[in-house]
Amino acid sequence: MNELELTGRARTHIEQLENPRVALHRDVVEPFLALRAAAAREGMEIAPFSAFRDFSTQVEIWNQKFRGERPLYDRDGSLRPHAALDSRELVEAILLWSAVPGASRHHWGTEVDVYDKAALPEGSRVHLLPSEYAPSGVFGRLSGWLDENLQRFGFYRPYDRDRGGVAPEPWHLSYAPVSTAAQQQLSVEIIADALRGSELLCKHLVLERLPDFYVRFVANVSEPPAGLAA
Repeated sequence: MNELELTGRARTHIEQLENPRVALHRDVVEPFLALRAAAAREGMEIAPFSAFRDFSTQVEIWNQKFRGERPLYDRDGSLRPHAALDSRELVEAILLWSAVPGASRHHWGTEVDVYDKAALPEGSRVHLLPSEYAPSGVFGRLSGWLDENLQRFGFYRPYDRDRGGVAPEPWHLSYAPVSTAAQQQLSVEIIADALRGSELLCKHLVLERLPDFYVRFVANVSEPPAGLAA
């Protein structure tokens, strides 16, 4: 990928599907559809909650959270009081669940957040919280099935456990053969270049602390299982 694709400022690497409606890296389309078909044979309907996300969308998500227009959660999925947090605390709270624009793996089109549409009760909505994917959660069966099967299709979970950076995200799948190379290409300098011309709230603080954020929240992910990235 080139730098514009890596940071979500171009989508020349992306293919848009209509059924299901999802935007993915061109090389991820076939493996994702195969994963979905395998789950369907077991009575589950893997639905994409989020996949490719461009830079401007990531900026808007960040700014909405910074303004208190979207909820903030702690590592356990409990709500945090927006009004009680100063700017530095807000930035840290956002980073637990949302990447700095330009640093989001969703820019690559290799990442997809999934849930089981067949298991979602009528009138309910998906929150993407760990409790939903626990063994007793509404998507517990899907999560257990993914544990046993996702590697067969080239996927793994980059946020499989708490490493002190991004909170665990059992719904977040990454296609290793493409995402591994993208992660190796990304750098602090590339992210900073994307941010400088943006309308990101608290941009000065983010740029000032970007090297630290890169280590803690961007590079601090699980390694794909041996051989999966080939």
